[in-house]
Amino acid sequence: MIAQRQPASGLRPLDDALADLLTHAQPLAGSQTVSTFDADGRVLAQDCVSALQVPPQDNSSMDGYAVRSVEIADEGVLMPVSQRIPAGADPGPLTPGSAARIFTGAPIPAGADAVVMQEDCELVAPGSATAAQGLQTVRIGRVPQAGQWIRRAGEDVTRGAVVLARGQRLGPADIGLAANIGLDRLQVARRPRVALFSTGDELVMPGAVPPEQMKPGTIYNSNRYFLRSLLQRLGCELTDLGVVPDRRDATVDALRGAALDHDLILTSGGVSVGEEDHIKPAVESLGRLDFWQIAMKPGKPFAYGKVGAAHFIGLPGNPVSSFVTFVLLVRPFVLKLQGATAYAPHGVTMTAHFDWSGDKRREFLRVRRNADGGLDLFPNQSSGVLTSASWADGLVDNPAGRAISRGDAVRFIALAELLQ
Repeated sequence: MIAQRQPASGLRPLDDALADLLTHAQPLAGSQTVSTFDADGRVLAQDCVSALQVPPQDNSSMDGYAVRSVEIADEGVLMPVSQRIPAGADPGPLTPGSAARIFTGAPIPAGADAVVMQEDCELVAPGSATAAQGLQTVRIGRVPQAGQWIRRAGEDVTRGAVVLARGQRLGPADIGLAANIGLDRLQVARRPRVALFSTGDELVMPGAVPPEQMKPGTIYNSNRYFLRSLLQRLGCELTDLGVVPDRRDATVDALRGAALDHDLILTSGGVSVGEEDHIKPAVESLGRLDFWQIAMKPGKPFAYGKVGAAHFIGLPGNPVSSFVTFVLLVRPFVLKLQGATAYAPHGVTMTAHFDWSGDKRREFLRVRRNADGGLDLFPNQSSGVLTSASWADGLVDNPAGRAISRGDAVRFIALAELLQ
């Protein structure tokens, strides 16, 4: 017998559903070593520990002149230029009473304790004393403070420090930091293997039938396109199984085959309660279904279960419902499968520049930030209007039963965070 856990109301609160979902998302076994060049978006499988300090020695943060600050008590002091230090040089000690021409990133010579930037200095014709030595002379136009324009050794990274922690999802700056400590290869989590398919006899692939020849009741399969994109952004190895006919036997066959060599099966459509919605009974015939309806709008019909060893997630067919449930539920699930330690969105408080009557379910309204620092609402919040998700740059997380009046503070979640 298949056990299905449901509250008496038939709907689960979103936070409870997400917490339950994440308990099932145990990190996948196995990892791989990749070039640091190819690690963008991957999740670290081990800490990155620095074998050196960064910078390795004190260096100049400006083009200018390295000096002993105690030797310059007044503006206009003339000093011979005793050496020239480009980045990558190994300078000798600074000759007392002299300045060293130095460039950004170059090491500070022993004895120097300040850099005067070149804008505050002026090369002058050498006097007789310096001319005899063949040295240039520089006029120091500003009295330096000890330590100015010097980047200290180890101020960025200390030797032995964990600069990137296991479970961190890597971005461009992280990749640069790994390179900064000399790592050309990184140990990362294995990519989740995901099988994707849609259900619905009404679905037509773009390009298969011209718009003017579409039969009544048919629609183009938009969900397949954005779900593929979302999964690929999360680093998944994707198998696209296309569209499965609205038949119980076809749905069972697709699920059984997908479970053989995938970590997750993701479907779109067929998880509601209609006679042509076959996902729920098909999953129950092969494994188990733990929950399948959530108190959120859009996105009530959502399913989680297991088919063999594979996780199963079924998304609703309406495109906005599918999109919103993916970014709020599937995204953290997939990231946790990879061992990521951070996957919750960071909501911020903003001001609503609209009125909204509210709903008995928790809502995720498609909004856009405006030039006045507030939020505009897309006028049609129907779960079938995908234009709202394309137009929006974020979601308002509106509690159940709450009406919004213009000027109210609301919780805003940026889509830029949810789509990476």
